[in-house]
Amino acid sequence: MATEKKHKLKIIPLGGLGEIGKNMTVIEYGTNIIVVDCGMSFPEDEMLGIDIVIPDITYLIKNQDKIKGICLTHGHEDHIGSIPYLLKKINVPLYGTKLTLGLVENKLLEHKIEDAQLNRVEAGQTINLGCFKVTFIRNNHSIPDAVSFAIDTPIGMIVHTGDFKIDYTPINEEVMDLGKLAECGRKGVLLAMSDSTNVERAGFTESERTIGHKFLEIFKTCESRIIVASFASNIHRLQQIINAAVANNRKVAISGKSMINAVKVSQELGYLDVPEGTLIHVNDLKDYKDSEVVLMTTGSQGEPMSALTRMANSDHKKIQIKQGDLVIISANPIPGNEKTVSRVINMLYEKGATVLYDALTQVHVSGHARREELKLMLSLLKPKFFIPVHGEYRHLMQHAKLAEEMGIPEKNTIIGKNGDVIELTSKSIAINGSVQSGNILVDGLGVGDVGNIVLRDRKLLAENGLIIVVLVTERGSGKIISGPEIVSRGFIYVRENIDLIEESKSVIRKALSKCEDTKIKDWNNIKMMIKDALSSFIYEKIKRNPMILPIIMEVKPDDMSSICDALKELEV
Repeated sequence: MATEKKHKLKIIPLGGLGEIGKNMTVIEYGTNIIVVDCGMSFPEDEMLGIDIVIPDITYLIKNQDKIKGICLTHGHEDHIGSIPYLLKKINVPLYGTKLTLGLVENKLLEHKIEDAQLNRVEAGQTINLGCFKVTFIRNNHSIPDAVSFAIDTPIGMIVHTGDFKIDYTPINEEVMDLGKLAECGRKGVLLAMSDSTNVERAGFTESERTIGHKFLEIFKTCESRIIVASFASNIHRLQQIINAAVANNRKVAISGKSMINAVKVSQELGYLDVPEGTLIHVNDLKDYKDSEVVLMTTGSQGEPMSALTRMANSDHKKIQIKQGDLVIISANPIPGNEKTVSRVINMLYEKGATVLYDALTQVHVSGHARREELKLMLSLLKPKFFIPVHGEYRHLMQHAKLAEEMGIPEKNTIIGKNGDVIELTSKSIAINGSVQSGNILVDGLGVGDVGNIVLRDRKLLAENGLIIVVLVTERGSGKIISGPEIVSRGFIYVRENIDLIEESKSVIRKALSKCEDTKIKDWNNIKMMIKDALSSFIYEKIKRNPMILPIIMEVKPDDMSSICDALKELEV
């Protein structure tokens, strides 16, 4: 008890609460920290130009000496996608199952990270990380080698379910270790943290095997080329596509970098059984009849650069959608991706393809537990305290209500937000402050260099365009010797709006005269006067708010001819 008085157990979610994706949870006691998962999420519509979103790990960087390791529940991007970015800042040990680490290794190769500390752990095994004992418990999800964690801490046991569903007939025949979870419940679980994604859906999630039967049925009656889009990391789904292809004497080609990598890693590690001679290169599709091939591809979420989207846009270098193709989208849109998926489906139909997706026929089952499975998990664990995780705020709220139905008092459940410091003793749970958290935006090779101001400017440019006002002044005297010239991009077409441009120049000249009359000579103030005057005029005239960028160049008189030529080029 003396130890407990000295320290409280802290649960600090840095991602995964109030959102789908970006999962990362810090568990801290004294000078000991372990981290559960290190994920990413995809950008929202307003994050123009952003590739991925990762958690803010400032807290971990400040406390890196305390970190004993990062424990990974499974190999989906929303749980491992941030690892390369974290390891570039702090090199800490990673613990995961064979396939999970295989997928991590592949990511590290892409990022040229060679000194990662990867530690393979089998389901059922227990490891010691500082004052924590972490037991890896086999569960079922839409990827093999997924696990839950039973974490023994100095004040009691935490069970983190990870993403899970209870599948009694999984593809790999490795059923979730419900006995181990029940054993945790008998020993006493202080805190349960459980997947909330499908809490709004009643009943049980269907077994993955039901999709295999559906694929066999579809492939058997189809005479055309079949294209199946799925998550690259859904290895069980890929296996069933391959099984259906083999059963119907079809060859399988693969398109999409992440899909190619996932198949390669899964085959090497023994998680994907592909009969010899089944796989062919995309270039060889032309050598077979349409009825003899299946194409597995990325793009089930309508990602702009994915293989399926490029096919739908006729941008794919090697594959064109043609009349009669059967396209199966074997995934549900992640919240926020509905419009992009719908757009791709429409484009596929326009090109003459037949498209099957979950709204029409069952070509997808979730990897997440529904309400009855969530109830079963709570009844097995019998936790004293509860934190719903992995879900938008409405999911967390519904899961909290479900826990109350299962006998967990409302005061013993915390609906947290990213950055909350949730403090735990053997008798209490409460939020006590917060740490720095949020979104770090990755744009190309830039990590965190695009923030709210840049996004605001991108949005403004996308919606209203840009006006550049160029003035040339004489060095020394400050006298305006050329301009104003106006360059428009994404605002209006200058040659068809000469009158508006001339009126705008007149407004700028008046602003400059005002600056001269009031003895304003500072360039920043002059630019502000130009922006204010031109912005008011344009809004009054055509009710638009373009970005206005004044540029004042200072030159010698001898340079004027070349400057004028450059300005004429800009106007064009």
